[in-house]
Amino acid sequence: MTLDLGKKIKTLRLASDLTQEELANRARLTKGFISQIENGGYETSISLESLSDLVDALGVSLSDFFKESKEEQVVYSPEDRIPVEIQGAEKFELLVPGSTHNIMDPINITLPGNQQLQKADPHPGEQFGYVVKGQLTLVKNKKVYKIRKNSCFYFTSDQPYQFKNSSSKPVEFLLVVSPPQM
Repeated sequence: MTLDLGKKIKTLRLASDLTQEELANRARLTKGFISQIENGGYETSISLESLSDLVDALGVSLSDFFKESKEEQVVYSPEDRIPVEIQGAEKFELLVPGSTHNIMDPINITLPGNQQLQKADPHPGEQFGYVVKGQLTLVKNKKVYKIRKNSCFYFTSDQPYQFKNSSSKPVEFLLVVSPPQM
């Protein structure tokens, strides 16, 4: 794989919300020089010093600039899911591997009849959920919410809360936690 130097610099510049002139000023180069690099010129003759000034102005190290980036995985199949054993849950699956290191963590949860997850203490963040099957009971700061199939919920996690299944039939729901708590 060959590195398209000009394209990579332009991508980083745009991601930093900089004009060619702003980048040129930060790197102590000319706007014309930046334009020529981004349009495919100078790739074989740019000095290491000028390249170093450019990537520094973009907030990137030379080693990171030359690292090959992995293609982002966008679609996840059931085989990608990570099962986690949680007391009270029949199924507790992290839907996106490594999501506990991301901004949000989507989880698929099935609670058998008359079961509940452990009570959660207050913590920073938010929760979003969608009930796929059954009726979920959410107890948040002593207030009880009944959430039916095809309904959703959203709340800040600044008070104690607990998910329960108060019926004899299973309840399945999608829970998105931000930031991840595991």
